Amino acid sequence: MAEEGKLVAQKDIEVNGYDIDAMGIVSNIVYIRWFEDLRTVFINQHMNYSEMMSQHMSPILMKTEAEYKTPITIHDKPIGRCYLIQASKMKWIFKFEIVSEGTVHCIGYQTGGFLDLERRKIMKMPQVFQDILK
Repeated sequence: MAEEGKLVAQKDIEVNGYDIDAMGIVSNIVYIRWFEDLRTVFINQHMNYSEMMSQHMSPILMKTEAEYKTPITIHDKPIGRCYLIQASKMKWIFKFEIVSEGTVHCIGYQTGGFLDLERRKIMKMPQVFQDILK
């Protein structure tokens, strides 16, 4: 498997007035929200939340990391990319990139899995997600 993993979601990102801070740049916490948006785009391609809830499961996060490289302003037109770099029976790892016009603004990682909502315990990941990197 390549270091990048498999590109599983990409979307144009709109920078809103409420995303910027007093210095006119995107606040660091906004990148984490963008990671969440990208992960949701990916998950919904394979199993929507309604279907998961009917099966008493939910994706959960165990860890999020972000490395901020270059600030984004309200004038930039960023693109978010989500790569699946690991999918085992019990967890997944995503890599995220927020870029614009060849500039990398932020790189991040999330580790997570699925929770059995009835037992309140980590459960085996649905096969559809395990099979993506095969």
